[in-house]
Amino acid sequence: MTDHGEFQIAEYGFPGPLRDRLVASILAGTKTSTSSTRVEYSIEDEPLPVIGNKQTVVDSHNFAVATIQTVGVEIVRLADVGLEHAHNEGEGFVSVAAWRRGHEAFWHSTEMRAFLNSPTFTVDDDTLVVLERFQLIEELGQANR
Repeated sequence: MTDHGEFQIAEYGFPGPLRDRLVASILAGTKTSTSSTRVEYSIEDEPLPVIGNKQTVVDSHNFAVATIQTVGVEIVRLADVGLEHAHNEGEGFVSVAAWRRGHEAFWHSTEMRAFLNSPTFTVDDDTLVVLERFQLIEELGQANR
């Protein structure tokens, strides 16, 4: 583990191939938004994102790789997520339906259900989703690895 400095840690997905792809997209500038269910924040008593806050992005090995800054936050029903947000997630989603299928698979995964301590957790149209937009402030590079 490395020193992550003064900022809150931003972890995308769980360690492994998904996180590696998401972090690479952040570093490439193609991922500028993310989605989390509202309930995820309550599990670790984590505060909701705040515009202007900076976060340290960590990779699958818990190394600090970038600093990002929140530039927008919305809490919406899952059914109300729009195409612009889906596209800005940087995962190649060309429709909201594709975005939703990908996110439902993640939110319904064994790892997420274990994290939530809810073996039957499911989302539906009314599930509250936190949509966060951010910008890459600094790539921390190989010096921190």
